[in-house]
Amino acid sequence: MPIYEYVCAKCEHSMEAIQKMSDDALTDCPECGEAALKKKISAAGFRLKGGGWYETDFKSGSKKNVTSSSDSSKE
Repeated sequence: MPIYEYVCAKCEHSMEAIQKMSDDALTDCPECGEAALKKKISAAGFRLKGGGWYETDFKSGSKKNVTSSSDSSKE
């Protein structure tokens, strides 16, 4: 399940919540009790590296190899 970030428009309290994608967004702030929570837009905390369908099927030219030869020696 994804982790969503929320921030309260009233007290600026920020929090994270693990929810199903089909769940409704949270609205009530646990800090101040107001219905002022807004979902933040944030990037995922991981990056896919190496070969695979994305690397071989959707990239072209010089962008094909994301990792350098020095990165592969660290693994």
